[in-house]
Amino acid sequence: MFIYAAVVNERMDPRADLLFEVSWEVCNKVGGIYTVVTSKAPSMQENYENYYLIGPYFPDKLRGIFEETPVPEQCKDCFERLKQVGIEVHTGQWLIKGTPKVMLVDYTDFQYKNNEIKTLLWERFKLDSLSTQYHDFDEPVVWAWAVGRVVEELTGIFNKKTVLHTHEWMSGAALLYCKDRNVPLGSVFTTHATMLGRTLATNKVDIYQLDSISPSEAQRHGPGLWAKVQMERICAREADVFTTVSAITGAEAEKFLGRKPDVIVTNGLDFAKFPTLDESAVRHRIFKQRIHTFLMYYFFPYYEFDLENTLIYFIAGRYEFHDKGIDVLIKSLSRLNERLKKEKTNKTIITFFWVPAGMKSIKSELLENRSHFFDIKDDIDDLGEELRNTLTYLLVSGKQISKENIFDKDLLQDLKVKIRRLKQSGKPPVATHDLYHEESDPILSMLGQEGLANDEDDPVKVVFYPIYLTGADGLLDLTYRESLNAGNLGIFPSFYEPWGYTPLETSALGVSAVTTDVAGFGSYVQDKAKGRFPGIFVIPRKQSEELAIQKLTDVMYDFAHLSKHERTENRISAKKLAETADWKHFVENYIKAHNLALERSNL
Repeated sequence: MFIYAAVVNERMDPRADLLFEVSWEVCNKVGGIYTVVTSKAPSMQENYENYYLIGPYFPDKLRGIFEETPVPEQCKDCFERLKQVGIEVHTGQWLIKGTPKVMLVDYTDFQYKNNEIKTLLWERFKLDSLSTQYHDFDEPVVWAWAVGRVVEELTGIFNKKTVLHTHEWMSGAALLYCKDRNVPLGSVFTTHATMLGRTLATNKVDIYQLDSISPSEAQRHGPGLWAKVQMERICAREADVFTTVSAITGAEAEKFLGRKPDVIVTNGLDFAKFPTLDESAVRHRIFKQRIHTFLMYYFFPYYEFDLENTLIYFIAGRYEFHDKGIDVLIKSLSRLNERLKKEKTNKTIITFFWVPAGMKSIKSELLENRSHFFDIKDDIDDLGEELRNTLTYLLVSGKQISKENIFDKDLLQDLKVKIRRLKQSGKPPVATHDLYHEESDPILSMLGQEGLANDEDDPVKVVFYPIYLTGADGLLDLTYRESLNAGNLGIFPSFYEPWGYTPLETSALGVSAVTTDVAGFGSYVQDKAKGRFPGIFVIPRKQSEELAIQKLTDVMYDFAHLSKHERTENRISAKKLAETADWKHFVENYIKAHNLALERSNL
């Protein structure tokens, strides 16, 4: 049984005097581990005086996020020795909260060691990587081996109680280097998701009903995958302490990697960077208006609906159609649509799919509609003070408010022409952009199969938004978190989700969220999200897909019928529940793992 750390009042003191935390995602954003490392850094700095993050050196990605500093005097000689063998270390600060100290390892001139490293990994650890590809497997292994060499040198210089904490298979070779060389340190290996579990889940294998898998079955998915699985298994076995990020991943690791985690290092957030509930409410109103503006030029050229009686549902994340539960969401939305149709509801549900995909450009008809809409809006905005004075006069004088009293005849005629120009035949598109290979796109295909086509009589309407939310995309112009903050319900019905930062971030912004019992975050909150206003809704996915669809449809239907007060109560509950996942609480798990590593290595 896996136990999550409770919130404790007494601080656990770290025994390590020097901590190296290694990840391929230090100053190199790839996926969720980047969020783990960046959000956790301030809490680590509070507990460790000598804390260094180590990552790869990719100069093209460093502008604005890395500030190089002179090499410390005591490190100059050893860094020069490393340079002689092809390893160059860049020291500096990561320009995130706390500006942690980082070492970025340039392995460009160390690549000649590739075959030698792979040979040693076979001879020493029986890791078979004979048929792997360089950019798929070999490259991070060469980098991590170089990191191991750097750590060996620095451990000798500083002569302190040292812990090496490596994340995922990409960093694993650093740990194996130190094991092979008997470097005096405690080692911790964290897997955030097993490669085998993710691959099988993507291929729709029910890993939760699978007791084990043979090496031959794993090898069927390719030599690259099998080498990564071996790296995970060997690192899990060789590390002084093995950890995972959730109970769900812990059970998966025990099944596929052969070792039960010693500690669950639950993922958290730095809540000092998130708005208060009151601030979130204000931002929600502001960003919701941005979405309403978008909806007016997206839908209103074809037909109208009541924006004040409209709810915003959304999913956001990587395009993992089955793993992220996008398939289950679409099927549930179809049932919700039919259910609301039958009761002749006056509500409208807009569901955004904020899922980046291979897109060409914004649809030409959408750009045209946007241009016509803002032409009208600009005319209204130009009236400014004059319009406000006219409305004030009509109100206080008791005169009838009508468009004839507000606008002069010439402007009114001009607006009528522009409004006619805005109106279009047909119906709104289901996607904002033209995509490559639209005919085979899974989201577009299933939306069509399930009858979600943005017909006028559909209470449930969809917007596939296949571009990153940067805040400057030419449509919503909202950032990722601003978009989440604007919504009413975030829906994340994942089938495979080792942790699940998006539902946590959604809840942290005071927005209700749906997660599942096979997501790490879902399993964490499952026993806590109770009562009339749980804020976070956990649906079952360990059983059949049909049950998941039924339960999700029920949650979305019930949420659509909540009053504004009831939605607010859920927002409050979501925020409070999310705040239990603050790094100021969860950092204790990391300290526990590091202390245990030192104990087991007799340091």
